[in-house]
Amino acid sequence: MGKCKTRLAKTVGDKIALDIYKFLLEHTVAITAGLEVTKQVYYSEEIWEKDIWNPDSYQKKLQKGRDLGTRMWNAFRDGFDQGFDKIIVIGSDMYELSQADLENAFGVLDQHDYVIGPAQDGGYYLLGMKSGNKTLFENKVWGTETVLPDTLEDLKKESYALLETRNDVDLYEDIKDIAVFQQFLKHKP
Repeated sequence: MGKCKTRLAKTVGDKIALDIYKFLLEHTVAITAGLEVTKQVYYSEEIWEKDIWNPDSYQKKLQKGRDLGTRMWNAFRDGFDQGFDKIIVIGSDMYELSQADLENAFGVLDQHDYVIGPAQDGGYYLLGMKSGNKTLFENKVWGTETVLPDTLEDLKKESYALLETRNDVDLYEDIKDIAVFQQFLKHKP
């Protein structure tokens, strides 16, 4: 509590933000459990042995790096070093994402070198690639509306595809009109 969904917590409070975070994590498990790919979960501070991520299905790793870009780059680099030929990274705050969306994104990588799922706030909810490209993670102001345009600028000479724009959950405005979140918001302070 107090360490997750901090922008959302400014409006709904730490307890409700934590409840929403847990709900979104459970959704992420639901949409990834059936994927027939190697799945890795990257923890921000410490790896929890007993949690919702079944170690028989998910490899547990610790994020490395001082900012989001460095942490994502390190995850991609580690994956390519392990020999993976397609890697997709998603966040855990995507209620609008489904298993079919993730399968589609992997399929897009059969035709393109990169796939991006644009978020409504100007960032992205999904990034996939077939080889490492550190440039995508440099010189970005993470958490701002400039992330997607700056990333697309980095990819202007590359083969990429954009998925459907989706809403990620960062702020109260992202969930206030979505029925499934009303269970959390009815007791909003």
